Amino acid sequence: MKVILAGAGAFGIKHLDAIKNIDGIEVVAVVGRKLEATKKVATTYNISLATTDLAEALAAPGVKAAILATPTQMHAAQAIQCMKAGVHVQVEIPLANNWSDAQAVMDTQMETGLVCMVGHTRRFNPSHQWVHNKIVTGNLSVQQMDVQTYFFRRQNMNAKGEPRSWTDHLLWHHAAHSVDLFLYQTGEDVVEANIMQGPIHGELGIAMDMSIQLRTTTGKLLTLSLSFNNEGPLGTFFRYIGDKGTYIARYDDLLNGHEEPVDVSAVDVSMNGIELQDREFFNAIRDNREPNSSVAKVLPCYKILHGLEGKLKESV
Repeated sequence: MKVILAGAGAFGIKHLDAIKNIDGIEVVAVVGRKLEATKKVATTYNISLATTDLAEALAAPGVKAAILATPTQMHAAQAIQCMKAGVHVQVEIPLANNWSDAQAVMDTQMETGLVCMVGHTRRFNPSHQWVHNKIVTGNLSVQQMDVQTYFFRRQNMNAKGEPRSWTDHLLWHHAAHSVDLFLYQTGEDVVEANIMQGPIHGELGIAMDMSIQLRTTTGKLLTLSLSFNNEGPLGTFFRYIGDKGTYIARYDDLLNGHEEPVDVSAVDVSMNGIELQDREFFNAIRDNREPNSSVAKVLPCYKILHGLEGKLKESV
């Protein structure tokens, strides 16, 4: 399967490294903002075409699928562009940074019938898969998810410590991971949602601290704390408080409530959540089926984010 990658930054590299482990996939073009830097990535990964033009990459012979790891503000328009070019697309989280754009992507997917998958990686991490399997088999019911998403980003830097050309967002990006996972793991609708945010950063123009609380129809709770001000361990840490156990997920690793490791090595074919996410995308195309984390399946998350954003605007 011939694939293109748009976005040759920190997360695009994660996808290229993951794809090296997947048989039958050939990355034939990489798209970046700066041509020289993009050419270096293409050379490193033996990719024949490096370009700054997504349309040129989509027009390469035999291209069947695209992965978008571009800045958030470009996701919706580029996902639509890919599908209108007849190409299946996986767009990295978040799908969009507003509700109308998210709806537009959904509309285009329905019109074209192509696979459109969103990179909600937490659905694929072995740690969260292990918990999900216990839920599906009736061996665990989540009562509360307590989640901390902490980074130190008082300057506009990416995960590699390099300057970013765009500004990240706690609500539309980082909260999307946890809100979608909460819906996925509880299988229930959210009936109450609250949000508070700290001061707006004078240079970045975004809130650096945020608190979100959700409640489902049966009273299951999500308590989510997010910060770009945290000096300490970075990343997102999930505590599942259930009726039959407590579990702590840190990316692909899982502990029980006593900080004892849980073996999740047999959950899937890899311990790399990004690789498992990409495998699902390619398999869904081959099998002509809807993937886990399709645009339709994650859209309720973005509707909740839209509602939370509205509450923030009302509170100003």
